[in-house]
Amino acid sequence: MFLRRRERRVIAAAGAAALVAVGLNLAFSAVAAHRRRKRRELPGFTAQVNLSAADIKRLADHVVSKSKETYDAVAAVPLDKVSFSNVIAPLAELDAQQFPLVQACVLPRMVSPSDDVRRASAEAEKRLDSHFQQCRQREDVYRVIKAFTQKGERIGLEATRFVQCMVREFERNGAKLTQSKKTEMEKLKSHIDDLSLKYIQSLNDSTKFLLLNEEDLAGMPLEFLKELENTNGKWKVLLTSYHVTPILEHCKVGSTRKLIAVAYGQKGGKENIAILEKLVQLRHRLARLLGYPNYADYAIEPRMPRTSRKVLEFLEEMSEQLNGLANRELSVLKDLKVKEEGDAQFSVEDLLYYMKRAEELKVDLDIGEIKQFFPVDLVISGILKMFQDLFALRFEEMKDAETWHDTVRLFSVWDASSSDLLGYFFLDIFSREGKYAHTCVVALQNGCLCSNGTRKVPVAVLLSQCPKEFDGNSALLRFPEVVRIFHEFSHVVHHISNRATFSRFSGLQLEGDFAEIPSLLLENWCYENISLKMMSGFHQDITKSITSEACQSLKRRRDIFAGLKLKQEILLCLVDQIIHTGENVNIDDLIKDLHPKVMLGIPLLEGNSPASCFPRIAIGYDAVCYSYIWSEVFAADLFASKFKDDLLNQHAGLRFRNKVLAPGGSKNPLDIISDYLGREPSLQAFIQSRTRNSLDKC
Repeated sequence: MFLRRRERRVIAAAGAAALVAVGLNLAFSAVAAHRRRKRRELPGFTAQVNLSAADIKRLADHVVSKSKETYDAVAAVPLDKVSFSNVIAPLAELDAQQFPLVQACVLPRMVSPSDDVRRASAEAEKRLDSHFQQCRQREDVYRVIKAFTQKGERIGLEATRFVQCMVREFERNGAKLTQSKKTEMEKLKSHIDDLSLKYIQSLNDSTKFLLLNEEDLAGMPLEFLKELENTNGKWKVLLTSYHVTPILEHCKVGSTRKLIAVAYGQKGGKENIAILEKLVQLRHRLARLLGYPNYADYAIEPRMPRTSRKVLEFLEEMSEQLNGLANRELSVLKDLKVKEEGDAQFSVEDLLYYMKRAEELKVDLDIGEIKQFFPVDLVISGILKMFQDLFALRFEEMKDAETWHDTVRLFSVWDASSSDLLGYFFLDIFSREGKYAHTCVVALQNGCLCSNGTRKVPVAVLLSQCPKEFDGNSALLRFPEVVRIFHEFSHVVHHISNRATFSRFSGLQLEGDFAEIPSLLLENWCYENISLKMMSGFHQDITKSITSEACQSLKRRRDIFAGLKLKQEILLCLVDQIIHTGENVNIDDLIKDLHPKVMLGIPLLEGNSPASCFPRIAIGYDAVCYSYIWSEVFAADLFASKFKDDLLNQHAGLRFRNKVLAPGGSKNPLDIISDYLGREPSLQAFIQSRTRNSLDKC
């Protein structure tokens, strides 16, 4: 997915609180002359993409100076003189003009081949992040905006939503608190950040291990054993996911699986349990300081459900509706255990092992062989063609454009019917030293209408770490990598399809739950015959695409044991919600109580302390772990209702582009989806889609 919350702080900050700076483009005047000569002008796109370390520092200075100037000007407006033109318009205009300049400063940290440039970019990002955080807390600016809301000046619906979002953002950042309470808030946030980091550092400790005999590891692949260190005749197994997961999936010895599961479940120790409990207490204090009843309601307020109660209702209904499917799946696993071990007692440590056994029996698929059908170049060309055909778009590669590396490609995007320019995207997909290590999408510019009547077009960058060519042949991608790139390119198209007036309503600045729905919807194309064949071909003869049988096996592999897998995820989400709504909840006791209720009677493994190893709850997804399942449900309903029977129907794709993607965040996302479906979204399509290919239908 595009960058997560803590990695996008500067990007998000360039929304409502980062304001217009007339003359910011002057910051580019110092860019070297040879770079100016090389640069090709791109209509609608103003930012530089190849700045030096000195350029970055100079540009960051201008961003800070000019945004402060604009804030000061807005704050100076007398409360009885406030209007849209002297308060809201300057803020919206700065958002439009400043965002690409901010991104020109921070993108090089992720992509530049130069150590000096990456270092300068990281320093600029830290400085800009701190500056925008201070801007969002300015009580003087907040007071003027609030005065405007009380004046009652008539403005359009999108402008009204823009103002509401600004007010909420200021309030969530403590703008209406007294100075002493702001100081308390900052201390709480700092303490929370420190504890979160400490929790994660404990989990990342790679020094903890177990020593096991060869017979303890019966069933493990030879390749796995070769990677282990041998110490005095015993194998050294590190308590990391790279060692633990393969053992839980492949080891035939039940006592070893249990030993590993318990040791991994205790990895964080009592210290991490204490840290998490303290984190929850501090988060509650922060939420109450800001006027919320609990931290969950604070975290969820800007998202689609709006309240924790809605999330809990959703999770409980989902869990109940999965009971039938999950019980059938569990019966299959229990039968397998009886056949292999003669023991009907089924425990947590058995889940992954017998899921793997059943998958080997039920799914005829060699994932290593599948890789041969996904050469990088063919996958990319297939993805580009598919999105053009489905959404009535035209991509044109711009061969002579300036980029930050010679392997980067730039494309312009046009409406296939009107030939209107919609935006641009960069493909930076090949691995290199110093580059950001994960697949993601970064916005370089948001689509928006400027005060002079011109429109800035959206610009996005797709980053990945695909292997390069070898001996003149295109490198091969594993299927999960294909899905990941397809998913992220969906974010690119979402961003470029945006037609909102205000920059802050860009396709990559949406409410977290809504932002993932289109990409999760479009992931379905990776599991259907007609679309999968468009981006596949045997590497030695690309005219031979992947077989229909392999396509079906990939879908079955995705959905096998979907009920039990989702139950495990729901358990985590329920724990996350309950501890962030209740007061002084004993987390270990809560998990012991919830585990058998959600997991169909399977008790928590004795000796396990799951609270010591919940990284998502500790940092990044606190109180919002539900989000991915929520988005999956909406995506499944959209797919089943509008696309399933005709995957390449351009009329359906164009309607989706115009009705769902184009508004961005300018409308309530629930209203957008409900209007598009003609009804409220439903769980049923999701349950049916996962049931169809699970074990009961194999």
